[in-house]
Amino acid sequence: MEFKISSAELLKSIMDVSRAIPTKTTLPILENFLFKLTDGSLEITASDQDLTLRTTIKVESSTSDGAMAVPARQLTELLKALPDQPVTIKLGGNSFECIWNNGNSSLPVFPAEDYPEITSTAKDAAEVVFPSGVLLEGISSTIYATADDEMRPAMNGIFFDMEPESTTMVASDSHKLICYTSAGVKTAQKESFILNKKPAGVLKSLLDKDGGDVSVRFDSNNVCFSFGDTTMICRLIVGKYPQYRSVIPQNNSNILKIDRNQLLNTVRRVAVCANKSSNHIKFDLKQGQLEVTAQDLGFALAAYEKLECDYNGADLTIGFKSSFLIEMLANMNCENIVMKYLDSRHAALIIPAEEEEESGKLCGILMPIMVS
Repeated sequence: MEFKISSAELLKSIMDVSRAIPTKTTLPILENFLFKLTDGSLEITASDQDLTLRTTIKVESSTSDGAMAVPARQLTELLKALPDQPVTIKLGGNSFECIWNNGNSSLPVFPAEDYPEITSTAKDAAEVVFPSGVLLEGISSTIYATADDEMRPAMNGIFFDMEPESTTMVASDSHKLICYTSAGVKTAQKESFILNKKPAGVLKSLLDKDGGDVSVRFDSNNVCFSFGDTTMICRLIVGKYPQYRSVIPQNNSNILKIDRNQLLNTVRRVAVCANKSSNHIKFDLKQGQLEVTAQDLGFALAAYEKLECDYNGADLTIGFKSSFLIEMLANMNCENIVMKYLDSRHAALIIPAEEEEESGKLCGILMPIMVS
């Protein structure tokens, strides 16, 4: 096995797949990249057995095909230290040579046969196609709302709820819930799966907003995302996701319309004086006015700020955990938002104002807290 390739291109490819290299493992072979050279194309694989990343790049020239497992850390550090230039990779015996303009390095290799077989989706797996921008926006809009709950693992990922009319991506930690709906992504029949937050974060980092389509194949155990020259395979969370649609408020009649950045910055300022263990803040809503307050009696801290706003409804006092509200506001990309309330005990509905008259591309639900 011998080939020549740009060091910068090789480094970029191994950095993309290196996100799947485990930090700790009982299988030392997984600390390696699997290289497979076939007909002038180099396939690079990294896996921790729950998450697998694979990419393919063209080599400049090759003299013989083959496969080998290469130490990930040493190869990555070597390529990072090299300026961009052609390098030649030669396999010989139990080591391979990396040869550059004025030097070379020898690293150990391991038999490709020792690398675990990667389990992908079944032949009869369901398939749906996402525009990469839609998938990226959906993950970005929801991933922060996933939970860390050992007792309910289904809450630790993003729920893909696919129907003939649309696809909705959902995340919730029981205190907040985010739904992102795309009418352009559809399936012939109702399908669903739960993507763990770790591979969702890796996928988010790899996707290009304008990168074309992403093919998503999935069965009851695994999902495979294919885009460009990259493939990501990961295990799904097995379990039943809660009936999220039943908790979305339908009759909240007290409506606040306000500039998102203005509210976000106000909450951030006032929350500085909130109790550090609870992060509680309070909204006092009156016609045309919102007052945001926080206090920590133990340290004699208090803050308030008044805002002019478009509020239509009864006078209302309601409390929220400031960190949750800040997360939701910071992860929305609209200029203005609409917050709909029923009373101080029921969940508030948050949607972008620009989307209010549409079917609801993005919506958030935030549970209130009791305030004195």
